[in-house]
Amino acid sequence: MAGLTSDIERFLKALLEESADGMLEIGRNDLAIKFDCAPSQINYVLSTRFTPHNGYLIESKRGGNGFIKIITIVEEDNYLSYLVNNLNKQMTEANASDLFADLYKREYFSKEEAILAQYATSDKALASANPSEKNAIRSDITRQILLSVLRRS
Repeated sequence: MAGLTSDIERFLKALLEESADGMLEIGRNDLAIKFDCAPSQINYVLSTRFTPHNGYLIESKRGGNGFIKIITIVEEDNYLSYLVNNLNKQMTEANASDLFADLYKREYFSKEEAILAQYATSDKALASANPSEKNAIRSDITRQILLSVLRRS
């Protein structure tokens, strides 16, 4: 299934690159038919590969005329502000790592800063935290890192 997930991701990213405004609107069922999969597989790709942490916003409408709108976040300050205001209260190590990799790609961080941020939010760094609070603490640390980047920009 990983191959199908990657194929769907590549297809959507290619369509986004071709769009003039960094936005794509497509029917969920049409996409599922094209890839001969269940619409839930499309939802999986969207929820794991097209997240704000990866620089995308998703709008969705379910039902017979359901559609998906994928928006590439292009204005950097809006991107950072959006992240600060909408950061999940619970953040996994993988989510934080993806976010910092995206910030490095967008040149907010040097490679060393991205690595430092990943270590600061790693499970090892939070080993002494109560397991039920670890993801909330990671989210708080990530928010502070984002605020420091916003101040710097």
